[in-house]
Amino acid sequence: MTSRVKLKPGQKGTMKLAAQYGDALFCVRYRYDVEKRRKMKTIEIIVSESDWTPPPPKYKASDLVPLRIGTKETTLQDQARAIGGQWDSKQQVWLARYGCIAGTNLEKLIIVKTTKKDKRSKSI
Repeated sequence: MTSRVKLKPGQKGTMKLAAQYGDALFCVRYRYDVEKRRKMKTIEIIVSESDWTPPPPKYKASDLVPLRIGTKETTLQDQARAIGGQWDSKQQVWLARYGCIAGTNLEKLIIVKTTKKDKRSKSI
């Protein structure tokens, strides 16, 4: 099943649903099932709303974070070098400023320190 169109309230194809659900309507999707030859219209509605305080960021932009990049992953190593990352031979990790890797594929390679029970470090 594929989804071809995602519409916001007020766009053509959402008017009747916007009138029915009002401000609770978040989006309308049109999905297509090729095998069954069916077209479906689905909606996403807001059922509750409350105040929320986001958690503080785990790292500051200036913090050096360890990255697990394999020895044969030269493309990732080049990306780390391009943003000023450096290899730490003592720890066997790449170190880079979090602000430079936030939102990139390198962010997934951060080594997260774990509890004493599980002595292995994990990547995000």
